[in-house]
Amino acid sequence: MHTHPEIRPVDWVMVATLGLVWGATFLVIEIALAGITPFWLASGRIGFAAALTGGIWAVRGGRLFTGAARAWGAILAIGALSSAVPFMMLSWGQQYVTSGFAGVSMAAVALMVLPLAHFFVPGERMNARRVLGFGIGFAGVAVLIGGQAFESTGAAQEVPGRIACLAAAGCYAVGSILTRRLPPVDPVALSAVLLLVGAAVVIPVAWAVEGPPPLPDGRTLGALAVLGLLPTAGANLLRILVIRSAGPTFMSLTNYQVPLWSVMFGALLLNEPLPPSLLTALGLILVGVALSQWGSLRRLFGRR
Repeated sequence: MHTHPEIRPVDWVMVATLGLVWGATFLVIEIALAGITPFWLASGRIGFAAALTGGIWAVRGGRLFTGAARAWGAILAIGALSSAVPFMMLSWGQQYVTSGFAGVSMAAVALMVLPLAHFFVPGERMNARRVLGFGIGFAGVAVLIGGQAFESTGAAQEVPGRIACLAAAGCYAVGSILTRRLPPVDPVALSAVLLLVGAAVVIPVAWAVEGPPPLPDGRTLGALAVLGLLPTAGANLLRILVIRSAGPTFMSLTNYQVPLWSVMFGALLLNEPLPPSLLTALGLILVGVALSQWGSLRRLFGRR
């Protein structure tokens, strides 16, 4: 385990890619929800990704730990916290809250990771510049989404829905910290095992809550396949690579990009109006990222 994570150019590329992929995910979830219930959506998404990555893992020899140390308890916890539980909470919560509130909740992951990493990850200490940077980044997300994030939908279950979204953010934060603390593992194998654990949790819950799986139409199946392949299987591997290489605090920068991309995709593909606050929000987010990652940015560009 590194004491001070050395952030490389490839880590920046991976974090930018994750922001883009996850930003487009909300659009595909909306399409899928038209033809499938929320928990079966989470099951289909994780099940598809687990089958794909599990097959790749088996072909590569089925090895997980690369050293003598084992941490099966942590693996089971991360499997539940990094996919199954938050996917179910978000799928359920988004029925009762605005999509803006869900976006703000995901941005809150970065703020939750800071104190957790300070206490549980060597070399990830909080300092005034880092806290200020993350706070400015979060303010940028709040400006982008605006007052609508906190408008009431009038749904009877709105408060539990909001709690579910924030609890999902907490799951992601704790899952990231636990992933960083794991002993040496093969990242592809870890990605597969976590998704298999997630599938083992979410499929029985979906069956218990929503009954037998519905037979989705072709459009819904296509949306589930896209969700399983890109934002679940592919992004899960990228996420693990970033956390293991650059640490959970750096990884949490993704959560400020996701709302930006979801607004952009909404404008490009759904003809939703671009909010006038977009440039202000983008400026705040960039300033926040620059402040919180000043040391690694200086090293990145200082090499030239």
